[in-house]
Amino acid sequence: MATSTAEDLGLLFSLASHGLATRMAAAFDGEGMTPRAHCVLSKAIGEELTQGRLAELSGLDKTTMVATIDELEREELAERRPAPHDRRARVIAVTPEGEEVVARGRKIVERVQADILGELPEEERELFVTALARLVGGGLGMPAACEQRVRRSSVPK
Repeated sequence: MATSTAEDLGLLFSLASHGLATRMAAAFDGEGMTPRAHCVLSKAIGEELTQGRLAELSGLDKTTMVATIDELEREELAERRPAPHDRRARVIAVTPEGEEVVARGRKIVERVQADILGELPEEERELFVTALARLVGGGLGMPAACEQRVRRSSVPK
């Protein structure tokens, strides 16, 4: 017996993730930044995070993070600085221009999220986000150990 789309949780999450990613990419078009750059900058702002830690928080692999930070440095939105606690390590600092980009990006993210959540009845919106956060904060947020390598979908530029 075939399962319906509503019974296929993996498919639902995949479709939702792709739909959100494409809406964010479209909303950031013409804004001089990408959703990925905004994600990295918004997590780095006001913090002293290493590139590796920032990659973890942003859900990016190390290679993608290096390319992203290189791009942000070229655009003078962020810079690598010696870590105050370990001169061998580098932390990512957001420049004043980067802070302005983050502020503009937050408005875009808020608008897209409001549009998406607006498709749910008002009484279900907070419940949905809370339940999803609980799932991700629990076992769904960490990859399970398995022999077959499962690739993460790429974050759109």
